[in-house]
Amino acid sequence: MIPLEDNHLPIIGWRLLISTVTHPFEYAKVLIQIGHEPIPPRPTSTLFGQPALALPNIFQYARHIAKVDKFHGCYRGLIPQLCASTISNFAYDKTFSKLTCVICDDEIYEVDDDAADSKSCRKYVLEFIRDLISRTIAIIVTHPLDVIALRMMAQFVGRETKYNGLFRSFVEVYKQNGIMGYYAGLVPRLIGNAAILILISSSTYIVDKYITTDNDIKPVVVSSIKVFPKFIATTITYPFLLVSHCMAVNNCGLVAGLPPHMPIYKNWQDCWSHLSATNQLKRGNSLICRYYTGPSVVKNGTMMPIAK
Repeated sequence: MIPLEDNHLPIIGWRLLISTVTHPFEYAKVLIQIGHEPIPPRPTSTLFGQPALALPNIFQYARHIAKVDKFHGCYRGLIPQLCASTISNFAYDKTFSKLTCVICDDEIYEVDDDAADSKSCRKYVLEFIRDLISRTIAIIVTHPLDVIALRMMAQFVGRETKYNGLFRSFVEVYKQNGIMGYYAGLVPRLIGNAAILILISSSTYIVDKYITTDNDIKPVVVSSIKVFPKFIATTITYPFLLVSHCMAVNNCGLVAGLPPHMPIYKNWQDCWSHLSATNQLKRGNSLICRYYTGPSVVKNGTMMPIAK
């Protein structure tokens, strides 16, 4: 295990605690992402008075899981997820610190007046490369654990127990999909991660370059403004995460990843095309106000779903 600095350990501890507390909601979100809707939509109307069909929000969904599987059932998939989070932090920090010594030397930060712009740009490019490599390595190292966590949670749909325990789950992934099964859904996840970093790095550079204010206040202003690009970047790239999760479950021997619940996709582009054609690329992005977008009909001013 790669050691971390002592002051990093409490931060990781808090992250693991938060992940544990919020896992039932993450569990519910995963089931929404793979298209499982056990609670029928109810007729309602939008803020503009248009008829609509409301789906259960994340809290109602988590309550449904607890009702079916009791309280402990809400924590299915938690162990591999915590392992992935811990190993990811170690891998990221170790790679980040090594690359900082290699490509982000002190010379970059000694900016003179004559070449301020070019050195500043070079600094941001190198920091982006450092962050991209660090996050990519962390994702590649821990992706098999994320696949196992997703498949454990997806078992709720068909009430299976194939993926139960870390070692047994590793064997089951290999039995179902071979070596490539451990990296199902990896490519769209890496693309989404790279896109997020590009958007955040670009916006950070622009903010730092063009916002002029008092030197003592500027760091606070810049930090506050950076929150918005991160939120926007995560929202824009959400479909990549959705496709990644769907591909991790697709054709893995579980009901959740097989017809009629989910088509068998040739690759992640096929999955993207299908979700796009059915207006499902944002599925699971909204967790409070959720609306049914499938085939429906309006009768007497009330929207009703059409049975498939």
